[in-house]
Amino acid sequence: MDRTGGSGGGSDRRQTEESKPLLGEMSAPEGNKMGAAPCRRALLHCNGMRYKLLQEGDIQVCVIRHPRTFLSKILTSKFLRRWEPHHLTLADNSVASATPTGYMENSISYSAIEDVQLLSWENAPKYCLQLTIPGGTVLLQAANSYLRDQWFHSLQWKKKIYKYKKVLSNPSRWEVVLKEIRTLVDMALTSPLQDDSIHQAPLEIVSKLLSENSNLTTQDHESIIVAIAPLLENNHPPPDLCEFFCKHCRERPRSMVVIEVFTPVVQRILKHNMDFGKCPRLRLFTQEYILALNELNAGMEVVKKFIHSMHGPTGQCPHPRVLPNLVAVCLAAIYSCYEEFINSRDNSPSLKEIRNGCQQQCDRKPNLPLRLLHTSPDLVSQEATLTESRLKPVIVTSNEIHVEVERNNTTNQKMTANVDNDSEPNLIDCLMVSPTCSTMSIELSAQADRILGCYVEILKMLSDYDDWRPALASLLQPIPFPKEALAHEKFTKELKYVIQRFAEDPRQEVHSCLLSVRAGKDGWFQLYSPGGVACDDDGELFASMVHILMGSCYKTKKFLLSLAENKLGPCMLLALRGNQTMVEILCLMLEYNIIDNNDTQLQIISTLESTDVGKRMYEQLCDRQRELKELQRKGGPTRLTLPSKSTDADLARLLSSGSFGNLENLSLAFTNVTSACAEHLIKLPSLKQLNLWSTQFGDAGLRLLSEHLTMLQVLNLCETPVTDAGLLALSSMKSLCSLNMNSTKLSADTYEDLKAKLPNLKEVDVRYTEAW
Repeated sequence: MDRTGGSGGGSDRRQTEESKPLLGEMSAPEGNKMGAAPCRRALLHCNGMRYKLLQEGDIQVCVIRHPRTFLSKILTSKFLRRWEPHHLTLADNSVASATPTGYMENSISYSAIEDVQLLSWENAPKYCLQLTIPGGTVLLQAANSYLRDQWFHSLQWKKKIYKYKKVLSNPSRWEVVLKEIRTLVDMALTSPLQDDSIHQAPLEIVSKLLSENSNLTTQDHESIIVAIAPLLENNHPPPDLCEFFCKHCRERPRSMVVIEVFTPVVQRILKHNMDFGKCPRLRLFTQEYILALNELNAGMEVVKKFIHSMHGPTGQCPHPRVLPNLVAVCLAAIYSCYEEFINSRDNSPSLKEIRNGCQQQCDRKPNLPLRLLHTSPDLVSQEATLTESRLKPVIVTSNEIHVEVERNNTTNQKMTANVDNDSEPNLIDCLMVSPTCSTMSIELSAQADRILGCYVEILKMLSDYDDWRPALASLLQPIPFPKEALAHEKFTKELKYVIQRFAEDPRQEVHSCLLSVRAGKDGWFQLYSPGGVACDDDGELFASMVHILMGSCYKTKKFLLSLAENKLGPCMLLALRGNQTMVEILCLMLEYNIIDNNDTQLQIISTLESTDVGKRMYEQLCDRQRELKELQRKGGPTRLTLPSKSTDADLARLLSSGSFGNLENLSLAFTNVTSACAEHLIKLPSLKQLNLWSTQFGDAGLRLLSEHLTMLQVLNLCETPVTDAGLLALSSMKSLCSLNMNSTKLSADTYEDLKAKLPNLKEVDVRYTEAW
């Protein structure tokens, strides 16, 4: 007859269980028999099998109470056993059924489970495991051996974790606690279960232990960190543990634990973290770790080696998340340096009051953390009054706010702006009101100053890697810094190196990020140009930025017009000092008729003739103007077809040979012309039809055509390398009636946009494109 051991045996078993270590070999209790054959525990060896931690599942349940009478022995025989199907849930504290009836009417607490065994005997039910509880046994029967083993390991894990939570919740001696932590870590590392919670659960237990016991010694701190280090190699630390690590980094930055234990943890965070917004304490821990590295004897050299280790020895970093995570850490650290000032904005004079000079000293609250060194409101008001008659309007915007500094100019009425007068002005505007206001300074504490220096230096390091520079420029393009940082001379001076690296990079995706992210916003180009809040030189960086932008696809009327309206004075000053880029800019302004005012034109001509390079380029401009007048003189053919294989030079030579003022139809199909020929095409005043089929004409040429040939009616771009970036510029050519974009890289969205913005478009060919 099948039976289990008596109640006395159960009591002995409970005593044995309590005296065993949490991770010990569980021997089968004597006297526990099921049927005629002796019951034995299947010994568990690591056979390479891996299982997912079960949280719930369907299984057959049978409960056998310990027989106390002859009748109960009969009722518990194997022939009269009743199996019930249940959907069991393995909660944190107990095993419960979704249908609490029958055997599982009450949940089974893990503390009541004395033992968990795999059963194996002759003629026994297949795939069965046994839970020993006071007064009886619970049998669980799975559908196959794999599920049985999965239930076994999951129950073992839940039971042990529950016990560890109780043992470590009330620590008595820390040497015992440390031993239990090591045992817990070993259990997690050797478990055949594969689940995020297998490693996270021990970390959370230790995290709770540390948060509830803040009176530990430094030695205890380091011992615990070393004990849990193996779990941190493949897992992020939980939030409370991150705070504990941050505290250790701040209090003992020179500890070897920082280098030996925290380094792989931070490396993993930077390589795999997807969103610091969901786990900000990971970012804070990374931030404190880098500051701890900076406190070592070698200082920034150690930080530089760490950054290099994150990038890798090759020219391309293999981990795409490293750069965004590093930039996020840098931005948060820099923000924290000015957090006190940002939080005290209510106590500081408002920016509108500084600009208007209307706030009285008695109305201000004392002890402002943000020390604004400025003259009295009366002096500011007087200076603004003296300069408003000779300065034209300038609109300056920052990343957060918009404002207009209204300045009148009787000779130029081109620029107008509509900005809500009640909006709060930005700090950049306040700095540009007058020279006296531009002397504002921000005084940081020694600690904040060290943090700022460290993380600005990291941004410099990041900008030195060629493969990281495009993404870095894109991340910094919206100017993601508080306005207090932009008003801080030290910050803008140190960050200038990064902007210079962007300006020196020939890739358009990099230097285009110097411009604002969208219309109505200022970019780094505006901030570091003369008159900008961050400009601390005579325009050298400004000239460098203009040079790289003009060498790219920004040699357009719109860009020149913005320079003429906002930066004409600095351009003329730099041209007067012989800067070749600025001389070229002034010549282009004259060539494209950007300047309407005659006095301003004469002043530009005088500036050009004051230097040798300016005189030479102005003479070349005059020669081109004479050739242009000859080219545009009425006469010549109305239709012209260039032979196949012709080049840009052939087209230039042909157009310089006579008058083409009547040319309306030009075919360059199947030639070798490129975007460079656009410089000559825009000089044809009567051109209405242009065929560029199967040429190398690209986006840069389209942008130039869209600004000058606004009367073009027919355009054939079939089999050209143009993309959405250039095709979007065609939306300004309102006279287009026929457009062939067959076999181009046109997208469906761009096609819909062009149809909406070109009302006269009647014939469109988009075959063999995404929009087809």
